[in-house]
Amino acid sequence: MSASGGTKAIVAALAANLAIAVAKFVAFLFSGSSSMLAESVHSVADSGNQALLLVGGKKAQRKATPEHPFGYGRERYIYAFLVSIVLFSVGGMFALYEGYEKIKHPHELEHWYWPVGVLVFAIIAESFSFRTAIKESNTLRGHRSWKEFVRHAKAPELPVVLLEDLGALVGLILALGGVGMALATGDSVWDGIGTLCIGILLILIALVLAAETKSLLLGEAAGVEETRKIAAAVVDGDTVTRIIHMRTLHLGPEELLVAAKIAVRHDETAAEIAAAIDAAEARIRDAVPIARVIYLEPDIYSEAEAAKGPDPEAAPGGPTQPDAGH
Repeated sequence: MSASGGTKAIVAALAANLAIAVAKFVAFLFSGSSSMLAESVHSVADSGNQALLLVGGKKAQRKATPEHPFGYGRERYIYAFLVSIVLFSVGGMFALYEGYEKIKHPHELEHWYWPVGVLVFAIIAESFSFRTAIKESNTLRGHRSWKEFVRHAKAPELPVVLLEDLGALVGLILALGGVGMALATGDSVWDGIGTLCIGILLILIALVLAAETKSLLLGEAAGVEETRKIAAAVVDGDTVTRIIHMRTLHLGPEELLVAAKIAVRHDETAAEIAAAIDAAEARIRDAVPIARVIYLEPDIYSEAEAAKGPDPEAAPGGPTQPDAGH
């Protein structure tokens, strides 16, 4: 991910949410609308989330230490996971509680023009933030669908901001619908229903974010295209004849670990094999620049071993070949 692109989207969302949070809270004080209170808390939670993403990005830039030899790239995943927890607990659960209370104890909306005006302003502001996130994401998305981009992106910031902004826009429309129905029918229960819908929406988004960031925290392999490029770069057809098996792991969004057992010719000298490994590492880094940690183990390919079956350590469906080494 472009670090500058991700940061630009986060800062745009943070600025929009801080302004919107203040406006919503003022509208709540004048109108007593539970939808406005829920949306105020939602915007405050979103602002905190964007601050968490910025902190995670800063911490991830720390250099490797003896205690953490592979660096701190996964800090970005940890803080993105915290975002999902905050969105679920602070935003979603509070909105459900407030909606329930408003339905159970409804009271008439006052100064209706405050919530309506603020919601229209918020929709415009969130639209600009959402547009920035879409623009920055399109530079990385390529030909993938939005669903594929959110599910398979290795950098968590843009998918998080995209889903937050989308949830914010839909939530604002729900709040506007709740306030509008309450004004049209004279029944403020509709305001509470709108608040409940906002809570359900936020919890669903939080669950999606939690599932995706959990996968990143557990450790994901390189994408299909990157794996293909690495495999093509390893084999030179001279000293390195094939890949026996290979593993990849994202140490962070922009740092990849590559470990492979490679087949070399049995009559090569140690010096020739060492030179071939150095050359293979250089080709890998040229093909996939984020492949920064590379371990290549030379072995002799055996047809007899290959006939026994696939590598028992290989992940099902992964980019591996039969373990035919000695």
